[in-house]
Amino acid sequence: MKLLVPFSTPTRACSPKLGFTLVEILIAMGVFMMLITGVIFANLFGLKMFQINKNKITATRWARDTMQNLTDQIHGCNSVQVGTYTTNGGFAGFLPGETVQGNGLLIYPTANTTNYTLYYVNLPDQTFWRADQSGNTVELADSVTNQVPFSAQDAFGNVLTNNAANEVIHVVLEFSHPASYMMGADYYKLETSVKQRVQ
Repeated sequence: MKLLVPFSTPTRACSPKLGFTLVEILIAMGVFMMLITGVIFANLFGLKMFQINKNKITATRWARDTMQNLTDQIHGCNSVQVGTYTTNGGFAGFLPGETVQGNGLLIYPTANTTNYTLYYVNLPDQTFWRADQSGNTVELADSVTNQVPFSAQDAFGNVLTNNAANEVIHVVLEFSHPASYMMGADYYKLETSVKQRVQ
């Protein structure tokens, strides 16, 4: 007699459910957070560079427009005089023998001396202004660091000690901005020489 052993398949262990372990999730989150942090810092850096370049482009455009306007006024004026502007609104020219350099530039567009344009640097607050005979004053710039932006020179660049008919008006404006958040200190300089056209 034969005993029949029933055929049975070996039982399988229960397979684990598919998913991530806690360690895998923590690693994935850490990598994701580093990626997001890098994207945020790259974006902030790009915005800061855009702001820096925008400020420099704006300053360059302002400098070009202001210097062009000043140059045109000197070219077409009847007379121009370098002098000293005082904080009470006065302007004083130089006597013969004095060095012709100061913080003010007085331009008379016609022979009528009641019409004028005055450019000056206000030394206490380091601002650059334009004023006219009607009392209109416009602040053109701030952070001007040099105290003597205007001078009358000869053709060789020597500062004159008297008013000459062929003088060259030399303009130098130096600006300095202190360091701020994510931006270092900045310095730039505008310089030009202009001669009155012979009429």
